[in-house]
Amino acid sequence: MTAFRTIAACVVALSFLTALPAQAEGGSGGTTLSTHSSAFGDSDPVEWNGRAPWRYAVHGIDVARFQGEINWRRVRGAGVEFAFIKATEGGDLLDPMFKQNWRGAGKAGVARGAYHFYYFCPPPEVQARWFIRNVPRVRGKLPPVLDMEWNPYSPTCTTRPPGKEVRRQARIFLDILERHYGQRPIIYTTLEFYRETGIGRMKGEEFWLRSVARTLDTAYPGQSWSFWQYTGTGIVPGVEGDVDINVFNGGTSRWARWLKTRAR
Repeated sequence: MTAFRTIAACVVALSFLTALPAQAEGGSGGTTLSTHSSAFGDSDPVEWNGRAPWRYAVHGIDVARFQGEINWRRVRGAGVEFAFIKATEGGDLLDPMFKQNWRGAGKAGVARGAYHFYYFCPPPEVQARWFIRNVPRVRGKLPPVLDMEWNPYSPTCTTRPPGKEVRRQARIFLDILERHYGQRPIIYTTLEFYRETGIGRMKGEEFWLRSVARTLDTAYPGQSWSFWQYTGTGIVPGVEGDVDINVFNGGTSRWARWLKTRAR
């Protein structure tokens, strides 16, 4: 990725955003920006070709134990609208910060959802039950998220099934969670996983996509999406160190409509 030449350039760009008008409704094609005072930075920023992330009105973060203690009130005050919080991994791992993050985000008024990091060793039924065991059904929460990506660093499970098997397991997991929570989960994935498994062929599913160097219309041409994870090196008040930052595909009115239909 191509970094700005100086931190000062990045600060100037971010300061500029605070005075820009609100994003017009109508989806990802608009060019006007958010009135939200942007307090976000990036320790490794890039120059975007196309519609840059700050040209979206609604921003959020995703977190796990790696972020340590989070000051959720500061996070909310910085303009973070939503957070996806890691809950479970595989069939037996609970993120040790999940309960604290879940309570903190809720008390601070951050729209919150939980995600599961999928392994291709335990059966999908086992992993779904583990998630359900640890993630409460509470009013107003965001849909659950199924995080599907390759895990080459796992000491126990680096299996890479063919795409057809990946999609079969995903459907089982999604169906079980939908029956339990009354919400169809969102699928999170990376570019490598997307290309190698054809997970985008799963019709009718909602996607959260990662691309930290290219806009999604370039990285995932033709793919519909609701959330874009655009950096893993974000700087957000209330979080020590780097954090993933995401945008919602739409303006504030569309976000309100999405919450009304998808948060339960």
